Amino acid sequence: MADGRNGAARNGVNRNGAARRKSGDEQVLLKRRAWEEKAAAAPERMPRFMTTSSEPIARLYDPTDLTDWDHQRDLGLPGEYPFTRGVHPTGYRGKLWTMRMFAGFGSAEETNARFKYLLEHGQTGLSVAFDMPTLYGYDTDDPNGMGEYGTCGVAISSLADMELLFDGIPIGDVSTSMTITSPAAVVWAMYLVIAEKRGIPLEQLQGTIQNDILKEYTAQNEYIFPPEPSMRLVVDTVEFGIKHVPKWNTISISGYHIREAGANALQELAFTLADGAEYVRWCVERGLDVDSFAPRLSFFFDFHNDFFEEIAKARAARRIWARLMREHFGAKSPRSWWLRFHSQTAGVSLFEQQPELNIIRTTIQALASVLGGTQSLHTNSLDEAIALPSDYAARIALRTQQIIAHESGVANTVDPLGGSYYLESLT
Repeated sequence: MADGRNGAARNGVNRNGAARRKSGDEQVLLKRRAWEEKAAAAPERMPRFMTTSSEPIARLYDPTDLTDWDHQRDLGLPGEYPFTRGVHPTGYRGKLWTMRMFAGFGSAEETNARFKYLLEHGQTGLSVAFDMPTLYGYDTDDPNGMGEYGTCGVAISSLADMELLFDGIPIGDVSTSMTITSPAAVVWAMYLVIAEKRGIPLEQLQGTIQNDILKEYTAQNEYIFPPEPSMRLVVDTVEFGIKHVPKWNTISISGYHIREAGANALQELAFTLADGAEYVRWCVERGLDVDSFAPRLSFFFDFHNDFFEEIAKARAARRIWARLMREHFGAKSPRSWWLRFHSQTAGVSLFEQQPELNIIRTTIQALASVLGGTQSLHTNSLDEAIALPSDYAARIALRTQQIIAHESGVANTVDPLGGSYYLESLT
């Protein structure tokens, strides 16, 4: 009887609470309509306001814009399904994002010196940029690579080059990301051989190979083989990683290159998640258990100028991916539902003119990335629209991240923008 009375009382409280909320929403709606009538008479600087993806932006957002929104279903708590607020319960209170500056130019020795310079100034992870011949699988002396040696990344033709690239760098302690796809298996094998020669167990290594062949066909065009054999090779690397290098991310599913090729934020998100689902499908068809490889999938997003839209993109990505993995692919482990991503500020947003203003653009984009919950971040240098970054410019870009991390306060609470009417509407 006591339980029955308590249950009835609780139901009564729930009904009363729902009635109060409905009454409150109606009052907000009435006040909103009256306010809109007054505001409509005031001049505005543009006839229409839109995001960069052409989504209309309302004059004001309040609870009436979230009538179909459910707090537990759509927002939840950090570290809990659907991970809208992040994959870790403590966010950056537990661990800051990895500051991973993309670097590579000229010879292996020159890039090695840049890596050491960045590590000395507080970088916490490595990211390798390769030159065009390497990305296409050509040796440096191949006629097809004429004139491209070291122009947009480091030239790697052999294991000896890789050994020079990582000379004096503790690869057993520092995670390494390698932005390479078609020859990814070969370049990764060189890295693993270096570890073996140093006596570092493969199980200890942490890092990422991009290995995202699908985005090559839609955006970057740096493919060597047709799609089907290329996809088989991708799955081969995933299978090898599961068995031998369990802490390594064997695919970094990239929206960045798609965005830089002209897509907007919505298109970037759609293409990237579709590519991710295709990789999962191929791995499952190979016979791999989804929970054996899904936790090592990673993503790579572009963060552009539209501050709130970019944050919403990251939040929506986590929510959609979690539901896709759990409900469509049947993943059982919560780690398999996570969408972890690296981010880079938008290269296409930078200008040759007044390059010092690129520092401001990059700062805004980096802040959006952090508020979106990135796991690692590259901030573009002020001179990237003109040339390969100088030491000075690269240091400013790294310092930008450090100031955001240690001086802005945004890393001191988890998902500080969660619950914003505007942000949740965009998400």
